[in-house]
Amino acid sequence: MTNIGYTKDLFILPFDHRSSFLKKMFDIENREPTTEEIEKVKKAKVIIYQGFKKSLAQGLPKDSSAILVDEQFGDELLRDAHENGYTIILTTEKSGQKEFDFEYGEEFNRHIKKYDPTFVKALVQYNPEGEKELNARQREKLALLTKFAHDNGYKLLIEPLIPGTIEQLAKFASDPDKYDKELRPFLTSRMIKEMQDASVDPDVWKLEGMKRTEDYQMAVQQARAGGRDNVGVVILGRAAESDVVENWLKVGAKVPGIIGFAIGRTIFWDPIMDFEQGKIGGDEASEVISERFLHYYHVFIEARQGL
Repeated sequence: MTNIGYTKDLFILPFDHRSSFLKKMFDIENREPTTEEIEKVKKAKVIIYQGFKKSLAQGLPKDSSAILVDEQFGDELLRDAHENGYTIILTTEKSGQKEFDFEYGEEFNRHIKKYDPTFVKALVQYNPEGEKELNARQREKLALLTKFAHDNGYKLLIEPLIPGTIEQLAKFASDPDKYDKELRPFLTSRMIKEMQDASVDPDVWKLEGMKRTEDYQMAVQQARAGGRDNVGVVILGRAAESDVVENWLKVGAKVPGIIGFAIGRTIFWDPIMDFEQGKIGGDEASEVISERFLHYYHVFIEARQGL
């Protein structure tokens, strides 16, 4: 396990959204987007990417920042980022699916090699108390991705979402906040161990935010179990309100092993929507995105330093 892990800070601007972009931003559902609609999505992602670049120009450390983007709408951005020496995280999953599967099937390895990213990433919905056969199938595919990544010199980032089962939510009177606080942290550690036992070994776990220091500590302890001493955890934004995200960061930043965050929609959704509705221009939208990305970076760093 000595080669597994990532020891630098990692502040990620994720905009690999595809099905949610099409459905919620452009009202495209149950059909393929037109050529014009594809260009609109690509333009939105260019603006987000420009916001990332501006944040670097305004002080975000290049060696600890990264973009997470998809091939479908971000091909040109991935190539530009590679030329500029940015840390690139390439998504691999088919978007909008309940069960993890590779976007390009058995060709996933060829598509990864085409961009030579620093990280490959997989999003998976996985509840340890959920459907056993589904979980087993997903572990098997993620183990395949783990082996490919580590055999070929790529770092691996896994983003496990743990939606509550009907039975779990019923225990909390269908209160997602109570489920998130009282049960999800324990499910997170169980999920990580089940993955590890099935040879799913990411260098970084991208985990949903938590409210208590001890919950982050529990997650890191399991993530680093069995000699995985350098494995890191980043906190995802989950499109939550800014004050909620800030609290997650402030609590997590003080825990050794929490190395950063991945905040996407909380940063870019409103300015991109304003751009699409003609309320602001592209430059202004990218400036807002840059300011927000830098804001969360400073929130995290200051919390870690106890400021």
